[in-house]
Amino acid sequence: MSLLPSSVEQIVGQQGDLTGFLVQITWLGFFVLYMFYGQRLQVKIMLREIEGYLFRLKLIRDQGRSIAISSIKEIGKPTDDPTVRVDRILEHVDIPPVDLDPSGIIRRLEHIIDVREFRFKDEVRLMVPGADETQINNLANVLEVALDLNQIYKFVRHLYLMGKKTSSFYVILQLQMILPQVMKESEAFASALRASTLGQPIGDGVGALVAARLMYGREERMISQDVVVGEVPIEGRMAYVLKAKGPGGNVGKPGEAVRQILEEREGKIERIIVIDAAQKWEGEKAGEVIEGTGVAIGGPGVDKYKVEEIATKYKVPINAILIKESIADIVSTMRKEVLNSVEDVLVRIRRIVLETTKEGDHIIIAGIGNTMGIAQ
Repeated sequence: MSLLPSSVEQIVGQQGDLTGFLVQITWLGFFVLYMFYGQRLQVKIMLREIEGYLFRLKLIRDQGRSIAISSIKEIGKPTDDPTVRVDRILEHVDIPPVDLDPSGIIRRLEHIIDVREFRFKDEVRLMVPGADETQINNLANVLEVALDLNQIYKFVRHLYLMGKKTSSFYVILQLQMILPQVMKESEAFASALRASTLGQPIGDGVGALVAARLMYGREERMISQDVVVGEVPIEGRMAYVLKAKGPGGNVGKPGEAVRQILEEREGKIERIIVIDAAQKWEGEKAGEVIEGTGVAIGGPGVDKYKVEEIATKYKVPINAILIKESIADIVSTMRKEVLNSVEDVLVRIRRIVLETTKEGDHIIIAGIGNTMGIAQ
């Protein structure tokens, strides 16, 4: 039996019905507003987040530019301000060769890469006329990093402004999706600036470091542009060990070096072993060593193509030894874990030599990577 009068029960019931009705109307209004304006609101939120990333990218880009200018001033002490020349270099663009007819594209791509490299080093020589070859190579590396940071910033700014101008949800969404990876790579390049200015070994040079360990105390000779080779006996075999000429920031032309050795030996090489850094997956440990088959040479593909072509011509098997690193490890000062992997690589080289060749055979061991801070 109800303790309230019937009139009070009716009033309370009416108020409850009214409240429920108002809640339903409110939610319906929110739903209608979201249908028409929800995407616009989401776009504004994403644009605000992208603006924060873009501001950080601009700071990193400006830091790279200022480090490049200050390094040139400190080393070369030029009478003229190098800022204008540096800014011109940072806007440099590479135009790839036409690929409508792929015949000869590798040769044309190599020519463009050579011209670009010579231009960078000539620009450094003009700004720092008293620098030695090692300083020129290292300063060229600094400019390369600063140029990459500038291009990344301008690319992200372009997508941001285009998305903001057109209010395109999908352009902005795609930019927001790739920005964490872009920031990771940009911060890695920023950390590479310090290593380049100081001439410190970087993670990418681990292959060159392995070759330097094998060549230590041996005579060497220039075999191709910025690449030296030394003859090293290993377990009764003769190994032609090659790497970029150090200690300046060089990668050289290892593909051309391998080709010349094979031509000199008329194809009488029983095995090619290529050592290089490789980008690791998330969850893998830096410095982990793995083995594979094929030519482990990164970059635009010119040297990789040359090794594959000459090895195919003479039917020479190719082994690869890879040292896992993140993008930050590859371009920044070499980590202890990567340095410690060198001993494991040397053990694997000797095992491969013993298992796949016999005494008296000749092999090629190519240490690939930037040899900055690593002498012969």
